[in-house]
Amino acid sequence: RTRCAFELPHAANVTASAAPHEASTKDRNERKLTPESVRANRGRATRPSMAACVFCAIVAGQEPAHLVYEDAICMAFLDARPLFPGHTLVIPRAHRATFRDVPRGELEGLMSTAQRISAAQEKALGSEGTFVALNDRVSQSVPHIHVHVVPRRKGDGLRGFFWPRQKYASDEEAAAIAGQLRAALATLPPP
Repeated sequence: RTRCAFELPHAANVTASAAPHEASTKDRNERKLTPESVRANRGRATRPSMAACVFCAIVAGQEPAHLVYEDAICMAFLDARPLFPGHTLVIPRAHRATFRDVPRGELEGLMSTAQRISAAQEKALGSEGTFVALNDRVSQSVPHIHVHVVPRRKGDGLRGFFWPRQKYASDEEAAAIAGQLRAALATLPPP
């Protein structure tokens, strides 16, 4: 692993010790894939995909990355193909293939780390803002959830979203879709 030119204030204390990494690797290896665990995971056998996951290999220290930050929940490192210099990926240490797989406590850790990375990008790189994005399955290049934190400047050439936006045909169509979403949310467990 290599270190990035900038780090968040307390990252040096955490990265100097391998203990959090060793514990998370040991915990992952102790979990066994069983028919019960697959059923409990809504039919997704995520354990085999971990073997081929480049982000899990980065967490395990088997693949190089320009490390920006790490703690017991997540890691942040430079994207190998950045939109702009400083483009950082924030990932959970545990393999989580989709957004829904991330437990609330880890999600809070991921997003607060993304927020801190954004502040560090402004301070270290002089960015004027950030673009924060998360692809879930569609356009997700690595099947391990990751948050993109991209430093932005006015006139940098990145135009809003990368896809064409469209309007609803009518207020009635928008109201119907909002109603469908509310009905689906009512069937899900509360946050």
